Amino acid sequence: MVQLHDLDLYHIDALLTDEERMIRDTVRQWAADRVLPHIEEWAWNEHFPIELVPEMAKLGLLGANYPDYDLPGLGGVGYGLINQELERADSGLRSFVSVQSALVMYPILQWGSKEQKDRWIPRLGHGEAIGCFGLTEPDFGSNPGAMRTTAVQDGQEWVLNGEKAWITNGSIADIAVVWARTPGGVRGFLVERGTPGFTAVDHHGKYSLRASVTSQLVFEDCRIPADAILPGTTGLKNPLMCLTQARYGIAWGALGSAMATFSAARDYAVSRIQFGGRPIAAHQLQQEKLVWMYSEIVKGQLLVLQLGRMKDAGTMTHQAVSLAKRNNVWVARECAKLAREIHGAAGIVNEYPIMRHLMNIETVYTYEGTHDIHTLILGQYLTGIPAFDPPHPAE
Repeated sequence: MVQLHDLDLYHIDALLTDEERMIRDTVRQWAADRVLPHIEEWAWNEHFPIELVPEMAKLGLLGANYPDYDLPGLGGVGYGLINQELERADSGLRSFVSVQSALVMYPILQWGSKEQKDRWIPRLGHGEAIGCFGLTEPDFGSNPGAMRTTAVQDGQEWVLNGEKAWITNGSIADIAVVWARTPGGVRGFLVERGTPGFTAVDHHGKYSLRASVTSQLVFEDCRIPADAILPGTTGLKNPLMCLTQARYGIAWGALGSAMATFSAARDYAVSRIQFGGRPIAAHQLQQEKLVWMYSEIVKGQLLVLQLGRMKDAGTMTHQAVSLAKRNNVWVARECAKLAREIHGAAGIVNEYPIMRHLMNIETVYTYEGTHDIHTLILGQYLTGIPAFDPPHPAE
């Protein structure tokens, strides 16, 4: 039987450098050895494998695309392939690395003081500290500009009040990058775990991302020192820039999920015997599903590969990232649905990875900009007319 790695009609593998192939294969093998044997149990029991964080750090997966502080300094494609292979195992692992790298280390590196960088980047990059990113609120997800969390300066301190919701890594984070409204606009702050007035409570009962920590952050007259502010932040554009970085990784990661469900469906289809001793893969209905999945995965690969090259060249735009995130997450969602159909009843049990990926991708479809929000971003790009919050006629 033809192996999955041989299914490369467009010779995409040849478009990668030797280093990029090595990165992909190393992370894939690590995930096969250390994650896949346990992930169904972890997801079933709502356990995030925090014990693997030192191993991920040793492999250089945390802040892999940054060159400073003895970090790997990988190119955009290499970093993307890390996300792809982590999410091929489980979205929770990719979410952890994405938050640590793109939503915590990135803003500190971009807008932090030298003291903040020196203190936190080595610890975050080497797995000695965990971070989270507080932007989304209970009432404001797609509209972060309406946030209610506030920060008011009182002498040599800032006083934070408000709540953040659906925060990956929240209750296990040593440092939270928190965005709050100040008299001078939206600013970023570093809030350390254990600060009086700061609590984190986990969201339970999730059907999705069960092998990931998701929390609500609460700030009640939480006092932080004046130098806890990220001095280079100037407005809402700063957290949105962070989201662009995270969405880039998601566009790659979603392909990993799609690859996992396609591979499982293909293997099942060629081994499942029905109707006169033939595999179900011999039937046109099943072949059509597999062909659709494969075709969309190949197109998604070409999309993110070009996006990665643009990232390295400094020509990547947030609209291009929106296109890749919107397309590839949708493809992963549809692949999971089709894989479940091919598996029949077997598709709903954790003997196979289908339902776990299907449930996970529902979260990925929503966070870091919903499918519809990315549609509107692209709609504005195509027409020049924003449709997020159209003005009233009288205005």
